[in-house]
Amino acid sequence: MVKQYDKFKYSGISWIGHIPEHWNSSKAKYCSSFRMGQTILKEDLDEEGKYPVYSATEGDHYFGKTNNPIFILEVGDIVIPARGNSIGYVALVFEESVSTQTTIANFINKSKINSNYLYYFYKGFRKTLFYYDNTAIPQITVEQVKQNPILLPPIEEQIQITSFLDYQTSLIDKIIQSKGKLIELLKEKRQSIITEAVTKGINPNSELKDSGIEWLGKIPNDWKILPIRYFNTKVGSGVTPKGGGEVYTEEGVIFVRSQNVHFEGLRLDDVVRIDNETHEKMSGSKVEYKDVLLNITGASIGRCCVVNMREEMNVNQHVCIIRPNNKISPEFLNMVLQSNVGQTQIRLGITGGNREGLNFEAIKNFLIPIPDFNNQNEIVQQVEVKLESFDVLLTKNLQQIEKIKEYRQSLISEAVTGKIDVRDWQPIY
Repeated sequence: MVKQYDKFKYSGISWIGHIPEHWNSSKAKYCSSFRMGQTILKEDLDEEGKYPVYSATEGDHYFGKTNNPIFILEVGDIVIPARGNSIGYVALVFEESVSTQTTIANFINKSKINSNYLYYFYKGFRKTLFYYDNTAIPQITVEQVKQNPILLPPIEEQIQITSFLDYQTSLIDKIIQSKGKLIELLKEKRQSIITEAVTKGINPNSELKDSGIEWLGKIPNDWKILPIRYFNTKVGSGVTPKGGGEVYTEEGVIFVRSQNVHFEGLRLDDVVRIDNETHEKMSGSKVEYKDVLLNITGASIGRCCVVNMREEMNVNQHVCIIRPNNKISPEFLNMVLQSNVGQTQIRLGITGGNREGLNFEAIKNFLIPIPDFNNQNEIVQQVEVKLESFDVLLTKNLQQIEKIKEYRQSLISEAVTGKIDVRDWQPIY
């Protein structure tokens, strides 16, 4: 049973407010010791190494193995990414002794605080506890983390809070996982519809010919196969403005990054902006109406969409502008890139290095199965009608997942700050 505490006191922390009267507040440095991890290059890793190395990226918990760690984290210690966009995505060591790369290692004093409770406390207030300036390479320091406030219920209560959150978040994660599977099925079906249309057309009676390309198969007799370079006036990307995130403004020109480019279109809910002076200095990467934007690096490589807004925009180096000429419909080109035809060539065109990426020459050489212009528009119109219901379902489920994640975050925050009393809670099996 979940209820409310009877008596409260002010925590002394403005963003937490009041806490249960019998709880204490402290600072992280009094419950843990901290140090930075070591710099480990990929060539220094050993497949037969004894100690796994935690990396500093969200979701990619292991970097490799080593036999020569400068220190060892034990079960119950915490790793906190200290640089880049993964800052604050804490990882709890729960299986074996490990080392860590250039992250902050949090050696927990387990007599003062329960590891799992501290893990949830960090997760509940990630954005507040691990604040960083929007610089070119965001980073936090050991000293900053040491000064973070920590709430300290009695140990037995910390353990009960952890049990409650383990149980509840597990249920929530199962719901998210189920919706995630549905979304993947919708995306696969969506891509299948697009692929069929941009390789076979919309006339079921069309005579087909062998394209001569194994992964493309047969195409209509009157279609051609030509590289993208025949159908564009521009292929190029932008840069990160000098000063990085420090030049972002609340108002001004939309600055498109890879997280804004999605198959269903531009998502601008978390968009950043640059001033007109910066925009003019980056004149080579100004976005025009009906440009096709393609993500060319990182986990979102291959995502693309057509710009259907006439508002001033610019892009960074992770987003490529493909500006179609009058021989191809922007929407048709975008559909080809979204199809198995385009995505296969994107996979084949990825270059090596630590960060996967596409270069402009590879993009210009992508092969496009191309009908006449009128046929392109007919295909686009029919496909858009078919995709409408899929896109509605995709959007609905994505929004539901975000609301469920918000609820999970809220539940964690309330439990670790005493806004709910779970001392008498029992799991239902």
